[in-house]
Amino acid sequence: MGDSETVVAEASAAEAYPPAGYNNTVSNPVNEAGATVEISGEAAAQANSSYEFAYSGDGNAYAAGDPNSVLQQAQFGATNESKQGAGVPDANEASGVSGKEAMESAMVSGDHSTVNGGVGSVGLENGNALENVDGSDDKQLTDAYAAALSAEEDRLWNIVTANSSDFTAWTSLIEETEKVAENNILKIRRVYDAFLAEFPLCYGYWKKYADHEARLGSVDKVVEVYERAVQGVTYSVDMWLHYCIFAISTYGDPDTVRRLFERGLAYVGTDYLSFPLWDKYIEYEYIQQDWARLALIYTRILENPNQQLDRYFSSFKELASNRPLSELRTADEAAAVADVVSEGTGQAVEGEVRPDGAENSPKPVSAGLTEAEELEKYIGIREEMFKKAKEFDSKIIGFETAIRRPYFHVRPLNIGELENWHNYLDFIEREGDLSKIVKLYERCVIACANYPEYWIRYVLCMEASESMDLANNVLARASQVFVKRQPEIHLFCARFREQAGDLVGARAAYQLVHTEISPGLLEAIIRHGNMEYRLGKLEDAFSLYEQAIAIEKGKEHSQTLPMLFAQYSRFVYLASGNAEKAREILVGGLDNATLSKPLLEALLHFEAIQPQPKRVDIDFLESLVVKFVTPNPESHSVASATEREELSSIFLEFLNLFGDVQSIKRGEDRHAKLFLPHRSMSELKKRHAEDFLASDKTKVPRAYSAQSPAQSLMGAYPNAPNQWTNYGAQPQTWPAATQAQAQQWPAGYTQQVVHYEPVLLFSEIEVYA
Repeated sequence: MGDSETVVAEASAAEAYPPAGYNNTVSNPVNEAGATVEISGEAAAQANSSYEFAYSGDGNAYAAGDPNSVLQQAQFGATNESKQGAGVPDANEASGVSGKEAMESAMVSGDHSTVNGGVGSVGLENGNALENVDGSDDKQLTDAYAAALSAEEDRLWNIVTANSSDFTAWTSLIEETEKVAENNILKIRRVYDAFLAEFPLCYGYWKKYADHEARLGSVDKVVEVYERAVQGVTYSVDMWLHYCIFAISTYGDPDTVRRLFERGLAYVGTDYLSFPLWDKYIEYEYIQQDWARLALIYTRILENPNQQLDRYFSSFKELASNRPLSELRTADEAAAVADVVSEGTGQAVEGEVRPDGAENSPKPVSAGLTEAEELEKYIGIREEMFKKAKEFDSKIIGFETAIRRPYFHVRPLNIGELENWHNYLDFIEREGDLSKIVKLYERCVIACANYPEYWIRYVLCMEASESMDLANNVLARASQVFVKRQPEIHLFCARFREQAGDLVGARAAYQLVHTEISPGLLEAIIRHGNMEYRLGKLEDAFSLYEQAIAIEKGKEHSQTLPMLFAQYSRFVYLASGNAEKAREILVGGLDNATLSKPLLEALLHFEAIQPQPKRVDIDFLESLVVKFVTPNPESHSVASATEREELSSIFLEFLNLFGDVQSIKRGEDRHAKLFLPHRSMSELKKRHAEDFLASDKTKVPRAYSAQSPAQSLMGAYPNAPNQWTNYGAQPQTWPAATQAQAQQWPAGYTQQVVHYEPVLLFSEIEVYA
């Protein structure tokens, strides 16, 4: 067997994820973690000594009885298939290792821990390509770039270096590189390495990369690309299909090709749309005319729902009717029948092959049956499997047909498809089969790779299943590769780490958000401060707020600064009970931040809840409210008319509780002057339209025509009587994050919006769960 055949027949090693997921991976976790393993010659054979076991089924070894459990699929040769044909017990049971233990040890082992775009699976052959654009110590790269880049290449490299998530720029760069450097394999490798480090799920680009290597490189290099590809997008039927087609056209050893098929089927064999790979496997075995293997393949297919299940059952029956039963039985099956007959027991155990590790149900077969009767029973066993698979198919067909885009793309999915994934996951989780659950999640996070909610749900599901190693593996993939630029996943990671007792990891996650992902994000500051308070580090929490305020002060017209002052004041009052310091913070906010509804509302609320005797400076508060609610073209305030009216209503309620009659009158007159005319005009227009449409008989006196001035004033803010009374129970709605604060996303990406709606209540400290 040649060097490349050794690699194809065996699986390649991959580095495990760091548990915390943040140490030394902040700037570019994919590039820094991904050093490509050179796969050739003796070095490859030595380095991959454990490949066959590690790769043979770990991606699917998720529960006892899984068809591709890591122990059952550790050996893909004829011996293993013979054992399956004889109906031997599940390998996990025989070894004393539970399905969950096999699953977890395989998923996070040092041999193979990365699936669907793992950090260690898509490394750059020549290091960090983005860092090497302007020069490198690597001699190959220096030689490759001795000739100047074209102007367009240079422009596109600058774009992707500045924003590595710009998918459109990347594809344009690949196209330009292929055009300009058609025969320069080093240039081609460099651009594909860098692109696939960012987008490892793009199986089509892995295929194109392999094609370039086949055209300009060597067979070993093609294998190397495919090995990285099946680690980068492990659960892609198409990726395994391309790899197997390459192996068929390259190698003459059937066992080498079969082992590669088995590796792929260990991951995607139960995928509802796996029929292209099964078809290719069947086609290959037809060419080999190994009818026992072919019958075994059909048997395995019939155990699980598949879009083409009816066709496969018909093809199996056709095969069984055209070939003698002796050719369809494996050697072990035939030996088992012969042994029983020779012992004169009158009974034989017909091999009901259960390659998925499901519970075996041996069927008694009379030793004296004719061949026709034995064939009927042989087919009958498979028919029962087929019927069981069809029964489950009827439960999932609605979910499967609603999946319009099972592959990855940067374009957002429609709402219906996103909801379908949630509903499908709900159903599978209720079924309780961990194998099916994990496989469906892995399919989901290919199509929904850009949506943190599915990664978070996956982590929580694995945590609930007590599969913490799997949960950490999933969280690392999400936070380091797929949604690494979205703050939600890092905030979730911080809380997850804290709950696990990993305080260093939790703080690192928060710090990453503060410094790189979304500096100044209010939710991150609040969550981090609350964590430090829970840990008894109140001064650290105070320092966190003060640092954030200092940074925001340096920004012109910061919309976050007023909310920071308001939240800091509340936090100080709740956490330490220091009313004077809380008041000083609010006053400082008035001096340093633009007047805003959240800040003034916080001040009014703070004064309202102070114990008796109160020291309320009505004149001071009124001057602030007047300044805010009165339109001023020269003011930098961006308050809307609705915000100004709401604050005026809140202040009127405050005055009714704590003001005197003169201040109340001033407030009511001001409110009526500023807001009542606008409301009255809109109401009059509405009334006129209603009067025009209504008949004379159904007309009734309109309230506005008989209202007293006092009634009109109350109509201007109808919610005012209850607003302050219920204020303590109402969450404040913060204005949307400004463009400067929000994360910038390239065209084609769906921005996962963080809803900044902290419940700023004095009755509780934990603002965010």
